[in-house]
Amino acid sequence: MASVETKSKWQEAVKSVEWNVRPFVDGDYRDSESTDAFENVNPVDETVLCEYGAGSAADIDEAVRVARERFEDGSWSELPVRRRVEILLRLADLIAERKDEIALLDSVEIGKPIQQALYDAEALSVMVLRSAATFADKVLGDTAQLTSNGFAFSVYEPRGVVGSICPWNFPSLNAVIKIAPALAAGNTLVLKPSELSPSSALKIAELALEAGVPAGVLNVVPGVGETVGEALALHRNVDLLSFTGSTATGRRIMELSGQSTGKPVLLECGGKSPTVVFDDVDDLDAVATGALSTVLWNSGQVCVAHSRLIAHESIADPLREKILAQAGACVPGDPLDDETGFGPLASPEQRDRVKRYVAQGIEDGAEAALKGEIQESGGCYVHPTVFDRVHDSMSIVREEIFGPVLCIQRFRTEEEAIAMANRTEFGLSATAWTRDLGRARRLSHALRAGVVTIRTSGPEDAPADFSALSYEPQKASGFGSEHGLRGLQSYSTSKLVMINGD
Repeated sequence: MASVETKSKWQEAVKSVEWNVRPFVDGDYRDSESTDAFENVNPVDETVLCEYGAGSAADIDEAVRVARERFEDGSWSELPVRRRVEILLRLADLIAERKDEIALLDSVEIGKPIQQALYDAEALSVMVLRSAATFADKVLGDTAQLTSNGFAFSVYEPRGVVGSICPWNFPSLNAVIKIAPALAAGNTLVLKPSELSPSSALKIAELALEAGVPAGVLNVVPGVGETVGEALALHRNVDLLSFTGSTATGRRIMELSGQSTGKPVLLECGGKSPTVVFDDVDDLDAVATGALSTVLWNSGQVCVAHSRLIAHESIADPLREKILAQAGACVPGDPLDDETGFGPLASPEQRDRVKRYVAQGIEDGAEAALKGEIQESGGCYVHPTVFDRVHDSMSIVREEIFGPVLCIQRFRTEEEAIAMANRTEFGLSATAWTRDLGRARRLSHALRAGVVTIRTSGPEDAPADFSALSYEPQKASGFGSEHGLRGLQSYSTSKLVMINGD
């Protein structure tokens, strides 16, 4: 009964949403200069939630102009660091207080289960903001004695106007991941959320104003990537560009940056992460649960999804059976139901993309040990698919699918496992299951990924504060860091000052 009641509560709340998808610039909403429209679609049933301006280069020009004015007048960049910290901590509190409103927008726009959307808002987003705020006064330079009457020191200063482009899979969290270090370092910001999920970023911009961020410091411009995103990347008055999304788009962003001013770029792009399981683990049920959760999380729409399971040949078959049993029991449901843990994909385009990959895998000769049902129309529901007997030349093994699709591979030796895990153009994340401490040490060094996790068995610990420590993607997964102390350094520029004389 409780589930029915809460579902009804969320459905009633949706009816009261006033969709206002317009540029938020200089502390207020304004109409887009675009004459084209974009339809915001509910992935549950493919009905249109609202229609809004597709965005234009003129929208970006105005947002950047305002951001430059605010940076130059020092209303944020010259604010004492402790005051910036207070404001960002207040913003974190406001996001936690308004979590229902933010989570509902994410759930409806991309089909994220409401409980997961609430967790993104009240736990992960708040954690990222508070972490960046606590690092703001710890970005310290160095000093050196040059001569008896001269010395030098380095200082970190804000870069200026930052342009950020977000993906759609974790709308509120991704917005905060861009906002937190940029503002903590003293920059002004022009943020472009995905056209599929712009509303929570706009709501957070409103809350930032309420928290005390001066008008014009945080500006949000919704619109399609081909227009708004490209205009931001090309803009000659943007000092740093941060992008999270596909590798192909990331490479395009680099080209556009080079065509403008050669502005520095931070990229976090695609992944094809491995889970490597050795035969010394003692709880295959825990392994199956852990391995499957990393590819079904957010319906597989995660850049760090561990979509390649590389298992020792002696345990591969029993592990496969446990995975098939768990995956087969995973049924997508209504995201506004509190009991739902697995919702639809974010859009008809994403559903069709996964459908093409599944068909291609079968055509290439992979064994569909579990072929999940894919809704044809009227909704974007996709059940999990598990492929076995795959080889590295198949697109389902090489390319990022961004859906609930797992490929199983087998190995004999540790060296073979490492080679298979690294045989990808991506290098975002990797997990290995082993109880051998020496092997764990070797794997942590040999696996080419920005984040390497070593697991033994049993239930997973509570999620760590992933925003406290820095990491950097490898290979085609990008470069640069946005988390921890190095994250704030990325959003700052280092200046050397030399002083000579009496």
